[in-house]
Amino acid sequence: MAKIGVTGATGQLGRLVIKQLKTKTAAENVVALVRNPGKAIDLGVEVRAFDYTKPESLGEALKGIDHLLLISSNEVGQRKAQHENVIRAAQQAGVSWIVYTSLLHADTSTLSLAGEHLATEELLKASGIPYTLLRNGWYTENYTGSVAGAIAAGAFIGSAGTGKIASAARVDYAEAAAVVLTDESHRSKVYELAGDEAYTLADLAAEVSRQTGKDIPYNDLPENEYVERLRSLGLPGSLAHAIAGWDASAAKGDLFDDSHTLSWLIGHPTTPLADTVKVALG
Repeated sequence: MAKIGVTGATGQLGRLVIKQLKTKTAAENVVALVRNPGKAIDLGVEVRAFDYTKPESLGEALKGIDHLLLISSNEVGQRKAQHENVIRAAQQAGVSWIVYTSLLHADTSTLSLAGEHLATEELLKASGIPYTLLRNGWYTENYTGSVAGAIAAGAFIGSAGTGKIASAARVDYAEAAAVVLTDESHRSKVYELAGDEAYTLADLAAEVSRQTGKDIPYNDLPENEYVERLRSLGLPGSLAHAIAGWDASAAKGDLFDDSHTLSWLIGHPTTPLADTVKVALG
């Protein structure tokens, strides 16, 4: 059986991928590649130290890895260089296939995140290593993470207008990654992955209202006003601009996809919005 390496395995997505892989292949076939091995002892698989910013050590860590899941770095602005370190190390170590978590419609998206993902896709194309692109859409948790704050404030705020958001739960994307990594028929594919159910932020607010019995409206703001509101809540200016910009891209349809490729890959419908809201409400 192929030896499967997962980078960022102690992250929110990585942990779920490891869990899903262990349902599809023996635990001894899975390797967690992590910056801090001490945080991975509960994963139940082999753990190797793996820091995107230390290229001199990456080749050794990838020895014996056949299939590599490259989960994109969480250091926005540093991603291209860090991913290039991993891809070069994979060449050195003889990795036979790289699966990369990219961004939904990365080649046409106006999201500020798209550039680094596209650059990584180009690095993969030039590497000579067979690859597969998992162009992941938004995680529903990106929005439900702010449910508690919205309830406390009495409203959701944003700049997404009536843009449709086809998000899915993080576990859905993790399951798709595990399916792909354990079936070589998925080599050389580009998958646009998104949830089955598209909603607006007003729909999200309505669902939270329904489940809590409280009136929690969605207040749509001009992008610049949303930036200032986020800054007033203590967010750094660069992050406030990024978040508001992502909403502006959502308003343009950049978080929408109705191909149902994700549910096809995992063999069942993606997690409903109502279910993820319920989890967020505890």
